[in-house]
Amino acid sequence: MAEISVLGLTTLVVFSWAVSICTSLQDSGSDDNNGSFFTVSSFRYPKSEVRPYDTRYIRVDLPPWFSSLNLALESDVDITAKSISKISKSLLPVICFRDGSPPLPDASTNALKGLELGRLFNGSFEGAQDIDIAQQCYPMQKNMSLRLTNEQISPGAWYVGLFNGIGVTRTQGKMIVRSSAFSFSANISVEGCKTATMWGPSCNQTIYALSCSRFDNQAASVVSCSDSIPSSCLTSVETKTYALDVDEIAEQLVIMASNLKVDSNETYLMCYARFGAIASETLHDYAGNIHKLPLVINKPKAGRWYIVASFPGRENRLLQGTNSSSKVCFSMNVKVLGCPMGKAGPNCGQQIHMLQAVMRRGSLTPFESYYLPVNDALPSGSSTAFPLEPFSSNVSSHPELDTSTWTYFLMNIPQGGAGGHIHFRLTSDSTIQYEVYLRFGGLPTADDRDYYYVNRTSSSRSMFFSLYNSSQEKVDFYILYAREGTWSFGLRRLSDSTAPEGQPTLVSLSLERCPRRCSSHGNCRYAFDASGLTSYSFCACDRTHGGFDCGIEIVSHQGHIIQSVALIASNAAALLPAYWALRQREYSEWVLFTSSGISSALYHACDVGTWCVLTYNVLQFMDFWLSFMAVIGTFVYLSTADEAIKRTIHTVVAILTALLALTKATRASNIIIVLAIGSLGLLIGFLVEFVTKYRSYCGSSGFSLNMLDRPRAVKEWFSNLIKTLKKRFRWGFVAAGLVAFTMAAISFKVETSSSYWIWHSIWHFTIYTSSFFFLCSKIPIVNNENQTHPGGDNYELTRQDSLPRN
Repeated sequence: MAEISVLGLTTLVVFSWAVSICTSLQDSGSDDNNGSFFTVSSFRYPKSEVRPYDTRYIRVDLPPWFSSLNLALESDVDITAKSISKISKSLLPVICFRDGSPPLPDASTNALKGLELGRLFNGSFEGAQDIDIAQQCYPMQKNMSLRLTNEQISPGAWYVGLFNGIGVTRTQGKMIVRSSAFSFSANISVEGCKTATMWGPSCNQTIYALSCSRFDNQAASVVSCSDSIPSSCLTSVETKTYALDVDEIAEQLVIMASNLKVDSNETYLMCYARFGAIASETLHDYAGNIHKLPLVINKPKAGRWYIVASFPGRENRLLQGTNSSSKVCFSMNVKVLGCPMGKAGPNCGQQIHMLQAVMRRGSLTPFESYYLPVNDALPSGSSTAFPLEPFSSNVSSHPELDTSTWTYFLMNIPQGGAGGHIHFRLTSDSTIQYEVYLRFGGLPTADDRDYYYVNRTSSSRSMFFSLYNSSQEKVDFYILYAREGTWSFGLRRLSDSTAPEGQPTLVSLSLERCPRRCSSHGNCRYAFDASGLTSYSFCACDRTHGGFDCGIEIVSHQGHIIQSVALIASNAAALLPAYWALRQREYSEWVLFTSSGISSALYHACDVGTWCVLTYNVLQFMDFWLSFMAVIGTFVYLSTADEAIKRTIHTVVAILTALLALTKATRASNIIIVLAIGSLGLLIGFLVEFVTKYRSYCGSSGFSLNMLDRPRAVKEWFSNLIKTLKKRFRWGFVAAGLVAFTMAAISFKVETSSSYWIWHSIWHFTIYTSSFFFLCSKIPIVNNENQTHPGGDNYELTRQDSLPRN
């Protein structure tokens, strides 16, 4: 509750701040005579990073008086039409748009089929032909610009979602993530018209108000509206636009023309109606010729409607023989027909009930609640379900109009709660005799609904409709990321259906943060969008499940055991180089390889969820640090520098590798850095040996005499150097070590999220085996008395011993 209070206070403060800025902008804009627009709001989102399998949401609030939305986005993503086919969708950066609530492209296994991921929109959207952008996803690009007008989208909340990888594994826990992050920054502005009566994308359309009066009685509620100008006249090239606010749930919206006067024998007065946006001949929800018959809209949504009166198109006028210069005069009349409180349907014979939200006790996430009817007679208790029969209609008032009875329920999702999910359940001990229809903003019908469930084979196929374990006795589904506002539930019972006596049907309706509590295979978490005004929930799944609700088994239990054993047991290959180092009495290398194998085994045991002897971060650091040290230690071992030089190199390397392990240990470039450090250590060891051993020889008399024939001396020196290198190493073991190391590099390169366990196990085996072969390749230095001298002179040229022999 404390979190909800803080969120509400934050929302109030930000809203008040935004209103004050918008007011000042409007006042300042009114003084500017250049242009027809003023800036309602403007935001800049600084450069942010989206890590692999992560999500960012941006919410934009569009007031009813907005004219256009402008978005400019920059990122470091470089995707072309040719390269997109080569990128896996689980690694593809994607941008999605949705009206009313956050987008969720991987909400179902069939969701990816509907995404237009193959379409690159050249970085910009502008024009009415791109109206479907609000429900689509597209690949991220380096520079994108977007302009949507009030002819294309409706006022309210509008969401932009940025995803770094989509699919069932997007929320799956990763052992090592190979894909890269991307960064973005965005500029968003909302523009409005300076004059309240002017509207449209260019603020050049006059909006005419309707004068309304309300009449209520026990049988019906009627709102009657008429044009403030008694008679309006239009020519063939003119239109007239009206705005009407439907304040509550209504049954019908009737649009008609009166006082019609024409100057020709036949004419057409076309009417185009659209909810939430300016209507036109090409973009409208309803259309009809109101010259003779009114335009009737059943179950209209609550909110602002735009009505446009005009002549038909030029082709229709020519087809009907209408004179292009003809004129029609009329008066616009609109009626909103409703029912008394608690009633709905034809002749107001159906039941409609308002549900109240009851906050969940002990919930740690905001907006979690269940809904119950507003009825004092309802039994109190801890149950979150209520019987349906006391609230349902028993007999249809007009059986000649409908063969079924309807019961309606209304629920409201508060502002900021669009990141939640509606959970609906209908249970009974017998076969359920109801169909369920849902609609946002208005009453649903069998033909006009947003989501529906008839039976297990007939239901919505939307990616935001998720059906679970439904049967003849139970209906269980979720509406994912339901938008803020009023939702209507229509339960339709067929008139010929009969239920056994004493077998109630229970309804359970709730707003939840994570579907099915992440299916008991993950943790429910929540975050806020970039504005901080909307919280959204998501599931952090375990290592064997994925999907938005962790309901998809990626790895079976037996497969998880096999993968865990492979990742842990493959570290036993570290015994090979450790044994050889111990046999050669190289105790520091023995400790290093033994510790590396043990720490890697413990880290993977914790990572797969078996057992964590220490915290995950400590085990990950130890694994990567000791692995880096083991690789570089192999290079240092191959050099013949004295112990003092080796200790110096080991100290420097320990510091450098610790820094690598602490800062982005899992990045692939660390392998190249480690190999470069190891090669540099080997080179330094040989250089120190060369300088030390040949300092005295360079000043010897034999070398001075050889300088008389400098080319021959240099040639002889290189020849002896090559012979010495051949005697220094066992080249068969060197070749075997290079082969094993190449296999390790290949296995590291081809690792993916699904094949990580097998290729990383091969990496463990091959990298330790290559170290073993390299250690075995070094030949100890032996003098003439067959005694080992690690610092012996292997570069000394062969010369005859002049001392007498006994």
